Amino acid sequence: MERIAIIGAGITGVSTAYALAQRGHDVTVFERHRYAAMETSFANGGQLSASNAEVWNSTATVIKGIKWMLRSDAPLLLNPKPSWHKYSWIGEFLRQISNYRDNTIETVRLAIEAREHLFSVAQREGIEFDLERRGILHVYEDRKGFEAASKVNLMYREGGLDRRAVTASEIESIEPAIRGSFYGGFFTPSDSTGDIHKFTRGLAQACVRKGVDFRFDSDIAEVTHTDDGIRVSVQRASGSEEHVFDKLVICAGVGSRQFASMLGDHVNVYPVKGYSITVCLDDEASQHGAPWVSLLDDAAKIVTSRLGRDRFRVAGTAEINGINRDIRADRIAPLVEWVRRYFPAVSTSRVIPWAGLRPMLPSMLPRVGAGKRAGVYYNTGHGHLGWTLSMATTEILASVVDASEARASAVATI
Repeated sequence: MERIAIIGAGITGVSTAYALAQRGHDVTVFERHRYAAMETSFANGGQLSASNAEVWNSTATVIKGIKWMLRSDAPLLLNPKPSWHKYSWIGEFLRQISNYRDNTIETVRLAIEAREHLFSVAQREGIEFDLERRGILHVYEDRKGFEAASKVNLMYREGGLDRRAVTASEIESIEPAIRGSFYGGFFTPSDSTGDIHKFTRGLAQACVRKGVDFRFDSDIAEVTHTDDGIRVSVQRASGSEEHVFDKLVICAGVGSRQFASMLGDHVNVYPVKGYSITVCLDDEASQHGAPWVSLLDDAAKIVTSRLGRDRFRVAGTAEINGINRDIRADRIAPLVEWVRRYFPAVSTSRVIPWAGLRPMLPSMLPRVGAGKRAGVYYNTGHGHLGWTLSMATTEILASVVDASEARASAVATI
């Protein structure tokens, strides 16, 4: 049996470990934190959203980004300070505009496939993660936004998603708690929400039951491809360690670019920071005043999820500012104000802020498959849809690993 190492214990790394363990592989996961799901998989928007699969590589998004550059509270904020990584990524991002339509349709298809895997695994392993299968409601205050969304909806339908237009009165009927004046919206009944942190931790426990070895508090100093296998140099509190594996899967989020360069691959992941707040619904009025249906305000680029009786997650914004995990008050404030505007009965006296780095590739599609060197694989770069896509990309990755193993076995028997 071949030994496989995985770098990263976020949603992608843990789901990859699960898929490989299911197929009988000997899997070891290295994670620099003490627990799984402590970075980007900690407090995201919570949506499992095929209806948010539109990639960002469009002329309209670029024009909006330029207009927003001077606003500190803008949904998309670019720090113009030059760096080769940032501007090379932007250059590749712009070149992908011609693939906007195809990439959006492909993302929709992946998202639909992923949720079936996720529901199946959660049921099989008994994972509780505040799942709400009430759909996702996109809202628009003006006709222009609604009509732009109608064009996107044609691509969604081509990808196999059933998302229907709704009137202002239907918005009220779908989610009675919301206050505001809307032109219309779109509703996707098949979308859902949940707590990514709870799911990932539960899936990690299922992995342990299947024999996966998690090495937490492990900083990867170096990965080297040798004739004997792939050497992983690890720094732990107890000292340095070296391990040799037959195969390696990089699921390291924003760290994937660095590891890929050690192995001769170009995986141009860039960290795009997003923010969230968890509103603690400590009183009955807040619990009744917060929505249960998940929302997406396209103009503000804000999404919501109800995580059980007493938590309301609100997330959004994108900040292109390198490896920077600082939580800025001027980026949190618009999320709090949004809650006060649309859900006035909800108390925002106790709000927990968070910021995470989305690992984004210029195409907005994840890198899934083999690297240049034998035994090296990638499942990374899922951007703002890691929670939505991971259970599909892990199945693809595991199939690629199995296929390469089968080929190697065939060659060995000749």
